[in-house]
Amino acid sequence: MSTVTAVPLRPVKRSYLVYLWVGIALALVSAFALARQGDDFLARNARAKGVVTTASGLQYKVLTPGQANGPKPTTSDVALVNYEGKLLNGTTFDKSQQPVPMPVSAVVPGFSEALQLMPKGAKYRFWLKPELGYGAEAKGPIPANSTLVFDVELLDFLPEAVVQQMQQRQQMMGGMPGMPPGAMPPGAVPPGGAR
Repeated sequence: MSTVTAVPLRPVKRSYLVYLWVGIALALVSAFALARQGDDFLARNARAKGVVTTASGLQYKVLTPGQANGPKPTTSDVALVNYEGKLLNGTTFDKSQQPVPMPVSAVVPGFSEALQLMPKGAKYRFWLKPELGYGAEAKGPIPANSTLVFDVELLDFLPEAVVQQMQQRQQMMGGMPGMPPGAMPPGAVPPGGAR
């Protein structure tokens, strides 16, 4: 039989428990208010002039229309874009320094959907509710459950298979030391098969 020595705990003052419960309640109310802030913004934004809301909840506004009735990228394309991403408070979390190639199928769902709406040369602003962005997951400077704002300019797009072929050719050409970029290595067959 073992004996356990009981250490008496000091009683906690009732006022401390009240402060603890009030603090928990305030934290819950604050979290709920922050989550609702994005929803309230999107509801107001949907009524703004020129803003279109898709079935998924993506909101966008055409800033520059681009090619009238021009082709639009699909999920099998790589888009060349300039972009800036911001939070609702105006904080920039990402910005391209030069045109960036982005596989349309490899970005968050709302960004992919928006790219597929844009013809070449277009510039759009779009708003992604959390479910179309990173959702409940925090990503670097982007807090969980954030509504994201992007300004995107679509410069061009190519099928992903063509981009991969171009990358393979570039690797082959750049693989021989002392050869100028784009020069054919000895014995290589140029595109089209002619020598």
